[in-house]
Amino acid sequence: MHELAVTEGILDMVLNEAKKRNVERVVAINLVVGEMTGIEEDCIRFYFDILSENTPAGGAKIAVKYEKPLFRCTGCDRVFERKNFTFSCPYCGYPGVLAQKGVELYIESIEVE
Repeated sequence: MHELAVTEGILDMVLNEAKKRNVERVVAINLVVGEMTGIEEDCIRFYFDILSENTPAGGAKIAVKYEKPLFRCTGCDRVFERKNFTFSCPYCGYPGVLAQKGVELYIESIEVE
């Protein structure tokens, strides 16, 4: 259900930018979403279609690019992608901690007419 609030925020930002630039129609919104956010692309699209109706963003396409999370090893300090549902470093076996990749959520670009 947190996708509703996220989608409201995305739409607000898009509409504010469209207004500032005197844009009449937004045709596409390109998002970057970290896999660790738990945000579902289908939910964003569903809410966006409802919320954007009768706005300059109504009917705009949503494209989502997911970013895989990266972890930093607490032993050897290497950065790695998690494999096989483990947080252990594939190089030395020590546990890894999230390295600020995979938790992002931002608008990469907005396409307009």
